[in-house]
Amino acid sequence: MSDSAEQIDDVTGSAGASRHLDIVIERPWRRVYEFASDPQNLPRWAAGLAGGEVQREVSQWSMNSPMGRVLISFVPENEYGVMDHTVTLPSGESVLNPLRVMELDESRCEVVFTLRRGTMSESEFVEDAEAVAEDLATLKEICEQG
Repeated sequence: MSDSAEQIDDVTGSAGASRHLDIVIERPWRRVYEFASDPQNLPRWAAGLAGGEVQREVSQWSMNSPMGRVLISFVPENEYGVMDHTVTLPSGESVLNPLRVMELDESRCEVVFTLRRGTMSESEFVEDAEAVAEDLATLKEICEQG
């Protein structure tokens, strides 16, 4: 079973308020963090969020997504691998997305995304979990190639 398939199985098991999707990347945590925390790189690995050019707008970033134009605000750069970000959807709704890169050892790390259900139906939640799992698999592929 592939990493992303395992992640999807984990998220489809029950109807809770949130799910933790994770992937192990065979690269040092700091390297993964530096790539993934740069909003300019989002279109390369976060297809569910960023579909095009990323633009800086004062304290936020804006981009076109499959949902329409979204605004993203990240927590400040830090030494803990925290990449939490708030996404403001075209509807005006803001969603906090907890995201972490954690060191496993000197040469590999684990990336954990907490998907929050909010007002999504069960089927929307499963679809969103599948999209996040695909994004994490893409992040892994890019980071392990570079």
